[in-house]
Amino acid sequence: MLSSSTRLLRLLSLLQTRTHWMGPELAERLEVHPRTVRRDVDRLRQLGYPVHASSGVAGGYAFRAGQALPPLLLDDDEALAVSIALRTATAGAVGGIEEPALRALVKLEQAMPARLRKRVDALRSVIVPLDRIGPVVEASVLATLATACRDQLRTAFHYEDAQGRSAQRSVEPQGVVHTGERWYLVAWDCVRGDWRTFRIDRIVGDPQVGAHFAPRASPDGGDLKGYVARSISAPPHAEQARVVLHAPYAVMSRRIPQFAGVVTSLEAGQRCQLACVASDSLVYWLMAQDVEFEVLAPVSLTERLRVAGERALRCTASQAGGR
Repeated sequence: MLSSSTRLLRLLSLLQTRTHWMGPELAERLEVHPRTVRRDVDRLRQLGYPVHASSGVAGGYAFRAGQALPPLLLDDDEALAVSIALRTATAGAVGGIEEPALRALVKLEQAMPARLRKRVDALRSVIVPLDRIGPVVEASVLATLATACRDQLRTAFHYEDAQGRSAQRSVEPQGVVHTGERWYLVAWDCVRGDWRTFRIDRIVGDPQVGAHFAPRASPDGGDLKGYVARSISAPPHAEQARVVLHAPYAVMSRRIPQFAGVVTSLEAGQRCQLACVASDSLVYWLMAQDVEFEVLAPVSLTERLRVAGERALRCTASQAGGR
C-alpha cells in the first residue's frame, strides 16, 4: 500500500498523462477504493492543482488550466529536455527571456536528483554554443503572434522592409517558423490577397490582435517550414533552375537543405530533380559535388557552368605547364 504523500504524487503524475480519467481506472492504478481517489483529488485541489470532476456515465477527472501555476511532475527525460531548452534560451536568441530562463534553470537543477544532475553536468561540459546568429526578437511579440495563430485572430502591425520603409499590414496569421537564424510569421495578407512570410524582427512595436477570421487552407498543404524555406531562398523575379541529379533521391534529399531548393524523386528514386534559384553559388555547388547532373533550365546556367569549367581547365593547365 502506497503512503498518502506517495499516492498523491502518483495520482498527480497520472492526471498529467491523459486529458481524462475515469474514477475506477485511477482507483485500479493506485490500488485503492474510489472514495480514496475522491479524497485525494480534494487534497490536490487544496494544494492548488486544478482537477476538474464530472459525473455521469462518462464522468471522471481531468487536469485543467488553473489561475496559478502549480508544481509540475516531470520524468527524467522531460526534466533533461527542459533543462537543455532553458540553457539554450539563456543564450539570448529571444529577447526578454534570458533572465527568467536562468532563474527557472536554477530552480529545476536544484530540485534534480543526483543521477539527473550528473547527466546535465556532462552535457554542459561538452556542448559549446556558437555565437548567436541572426537578430533577436522580443518574447512578448512571439507570444502575441503565437496566440493569434492558435486562436485565429486577425492581426495588424507596422512592418519594415529591407530598405527600411515601414507600412501597416493587416494579416490572418497561420504559423510561426524558426529557421535556426531568424523567426518568420506565415500569414494571409489581407491587402495583397495572398500568402506572405514576414520576418518577425522587422515588426515594429507590438502587434494588435482583432476579430476572429475563418480558417483557410494552409500554403503547401500545411508544410509551413518548407513554405518559408522556399520563400526566403527565392528572391522576387529570380531565375529558376531545374537540374537532374544522377544520384538517389534518398541521398540527395538529406544532403540538400530545404532552404536551398526542392528535391523531387525521379525513376522510383534512382535519380532526382533539384528546383532552386539559378545563382552563381549553384554553379560551384554543382561542380563540387561528386554527382553527374543535367541542366534542364535555364540556358544561362549552362553557360555559366561552361565558363566556370573553362576557367578551371585554364588554371590547371597553367600549373601543369610550369612544372
